[in-house]
Amino acid sequence: MTVLNSREELEKYIAEQKKLQKTIGFAPTMGALHAGHISLYEAARKENDLVISSIFVNPTQFNNPDDLEKYPRNVKKDIQKLEDSGFVDAVYIPSVEDMYPGETKSKHYDFGGIENEMEGKARPGHFDGVGTVVEELFRQVQPDNAYFGDKDYQQLAVIRKLQQNLDLPLKIHGVPIYREPNGLAMSSRNERLSPEQRKKAAVIYDTLLKVNDWFRVISIPEIYRRVEEIFEKEDGFVLEYFTIADEETLKETDFFYKDRNYRAFIVVFAGEVRLIDNMHLA
Repeated sequence: MTVLNSREELEKYIAEQKKLQKTIGFAPTMGALHAGHISLYEAARKENDLVISSIFVNPTQFNNPDDLEKYPRNVKKDIQKLEDSGFVDAVYIPSVEDMYPGETKSKHYDFGGIENEMEGKARPGHFDGVGTVVEELFRQVQPDNAYFGDKDYQQLAVIRKLQQNLDLPLKIHGVPIYREPNGLAMSSRNERLSPEQRKKAAVIYDTLLKVNDWFRVISIPEIYRRVEEIFEKEDGFVLEYFTIADEETLKETDFFYKDRNYRAFIVVFAGEVRLIDNMHLA
């Protein structure tokens, strides 16, 4: 596996691969890699001649400087995980200057309002930061296909809108959520859970499964009431929000229309650890 430590090294590498007419699959990360990330590269491996990863902790998508400072970083360990997977041909590890040649500042995008729903309500400007770094990575790596996990579904929707708005010459792929044996969505944050919390966190996935059973059978207000009731009884877990939204607009719905697709979104605190999950309702 080739490690590319600068934009210049990446440009040279990409030029060589383009001469050979190799198709490129790409999945950007902020490091702290786990099996969920590796599943992106497994998907990319099946559909591309070349698979590229990137590791870059993007400063413009953090609203709180403390969160940026505390974000886990272990590039050496991440590189080893990528190499051990056997799915990745090259990893790009840019500096802040490689990504933001001038001022470290995000662009402003119009994502049609989806950036203002759910996560966007509490994190103004967050998706501008995501869009800025993803656009820059796309322009530098020049992938044919890019892969993102369904766990961050709102982010995936924003990136799809980015590709459409800028007419970027690549295809965006969503990859199913990779789960631990008890159903907990795989996340680097899971490492901060105690063994007991990790075991009990299965309640999040179990709740989504129940919501899927209730879908179109009982009213939306009743579904919300039942979800709130579950977490009121769950000691050590606090429900931040639960919502059922239209998959296209991400707007919360109060009625199920037959011709629309819906997804349930949930955010729960296990102690100080914020866990997110979602599920397509069918």
